Amino acid sequence: MTFNRERLVQEWRQLREVDWQALELREAGGWPLLLKLLSCVLVLLLALAAMYGLVVREHRAALADARQQEVQLLTTFEQKSVEASTLPRVQQQLATLDAKMLGLRAMLPTGAEIPSLLDSINDAAVENRLSIDTIRLKPTVAHGYYIEHPFDIQVRGGYHQIARFVADMAALSRIVTQHDFTLTPVDGVGDTLRLSMLARTYSYQEPATGEQP
Repeated sequence: MTFNRERLVQEWRQLREVDWQALELREAGGWPLLLKLLSCVLVLLLALAAMYGLVVREHRAALADARQQEVQLLTTFEQKSVEASTLPRVQQQLATLDAKMLGLRAMLPTGAEIPSLLDSINDAAVENRLSIDTIRLKPTVAHGYYIEHPFDIQVRGGYHQIARFVADMAALSRIVTQHDFTLTPVDGVGDTLRLSMLARTYSYQEPATGEQP
């Protein structure tokens, strides 16, 4: 389709004479040619703008998701880096704790060694010239990974003798804890005192299958 100068002037005049308020879409076939062309261009631009908006919105959402994932990955990377940097120190601390645990376990008597431990306590009382009223083992108490062996002790003697006896018990090669001390004078026996206390020793018990130590 070609336009000469006169045709363009005529179409332009018709476009200027259009009553824009009276335009109706159903009468678009009778619109001036320039108005039709402008309408087509406008519709095309609106369609392109709508398509561009949809595409850009979709890409913006994808970009926002990608940035969020990037932040999460960076955070995870930083956490893993910190964990990796502290891993040797943690492993060294665990090795130290394991060594201490093995040392403590070596100081715990086995069930078969409990009678000899009571003999050692009895010998300590005799060596300190104490009179033994009671050194009696009580029922054991299980605590998951170890067994508690409590026993009652009652001895009589002088203050310094009792003090040395308590110190000798603390110096035994096996762990013995001392509880519930009572120190009372013995009536009619000069400076003699009676020591009553509850002592405990412990033996290690292997965890049941499936349990974590």
